Amino acid sequence: MRMTPRASTARLSDEAIVPLRTLDPAGPLDDLEWLDKAVGDARVVAIGESAHYNREFFELRHRLLRYLAQRHGFSAYALESGFVEGWRADAWARGGEGQLGRVMADGTTSLMGLWTQFGAQLEWMRQHNRTAGQAVGFYGIDVPGSAVSLLPGLDAVLAYLADADPDFRVDPGLRETAAAFAVTSAFSAPAAIAVYGSLPSERRDALTAGLADLTARLTARRLDYLRGTTADAYERAVRSLSMTVTLDAMGRGLARGDLPAMMLGRDAAMAETVEWILRREGRIVVAAHNGHVQRWPVTMPGRPPAATTGMHLADRLGQGYLVIGTTSGTGRTLNTAPDFYAGQLFTEMGPPEPGSLDALMTASHDGPFATDLQRLPPADAALLRAVSPQRYGAFYSDQSPLDAYDVIVHLPRVTPADPDPAALASSPPDVQEPFSRWKP
Repeated sequence: MRMTPRASTARLSDEAIVPLRTLDPAGPLDDLEWLDKAVGDARVVAIGESAHYNREFFELRHRLLRYLAQRHGFSAYALESGFVEGWRADAWARGGEGQLGRVMADGTTSLMGLWTQFGAQLEWMRQHNRTAGQAVGFYGIDVPGSAVSLLPGLDAVLAYLADADPDFRVDPGLRETAAAFAVTSAFSAPAAIAVYGSLPSERRDALTAGLADLTARLTARRLDYLRGTTADAYERAVRSLSMTVTLDAMGRGLARGDLPAMMLGRDAAMAETVEWILRREGRIVVAAHNGHVQRWPVTMPGRPPAATTGMHLADRLGQGYLVIGTTSGTGRTLNTAPDFYAGQLFTEMGPPEPGSLDALMTASHDGPFATDLQRLPPADAALLRAVSPQRYGAFYSDQSPLDAYDVIVHLPRVTPADPDPAALASSPPDVQEPFSRWKP
């Protein structure tokens, strides 16, 4: 149903609006048939979110994944979460052993897996894979260790070398330095950053040089290693090391105050990981923040525009890359203020600012809906060209919607996802403590 007209408020035409009957992943999927034309032959469909940890974004991505897997043969779900850690969640989704709560906690990073709605999606993937002719795998595409700790990636590489090259002795100082600022979750990121910044420059330089030496060894001895291990194990080790090198470079950039370089490296690495997955899977669903998947530079307060994962993928895949961006009206969003670390995880979000993309979408329809930007009537395309700011939680980013996205899904209200008790019980104390203080 259309909203009550307001004289000065622009809105999209009925022709541009495709209502979504429900966000329930288990509900009928026939209201998603409009996706058939939008997706076409795309090998990667990226689904954005305006902020992390909202129930509605989890449910939307789960529902779209079901449709794309069942109707279009998509065989992988790739999340903005650690590449190294993701192998545990993938093994469980394909029928491996383990308790789901532990898999949710250890198989994801940056708190991405600690929510009941995410657990429901993993459970569906596992059930689907028991009977489906084509399994749906899980992948992380992000740097390891919640983007602060080198240890998960470094340890994965050292474990591979212990098998492939048992006579090789890695300098113990490499891991000792990485362990000096290692933390167990995103909640301890400020402490990790402070410790890294306090390390003597020669120690940080030795860490970077040691990672470069490992990269050179893995590359030079590829044929030797392939004779003693599987190609899959070798490729995982190389990718894990590459992501660990990226994370080390991010730390160096942050230490010298070069935030743009830090973010650019991460997005480029995530795009490379998606391409790596494409060599294993036919078609992929990528789930990440709008600011990563969009085909338009992302702007953040106090920072210059930065190239995104989506820009890299669009450059390499062309029409094979399709982006579904999201907007929201009101509700509660991720708190980006310092008191997040004290347990204030979410904050109230008022109506969107006039002239923003979110305001246009909010004024256009009462319920959840989709708009296919590739098939807009001319008047609606003109409306979208006239808006630029898009809300990303607590701030707005300059945007060109028609360039950034192929489809936009609007959610009129967003709410916090539900913390999963079993996943929290399997999490380290620095995660459990702030969650215990959070009052939904």
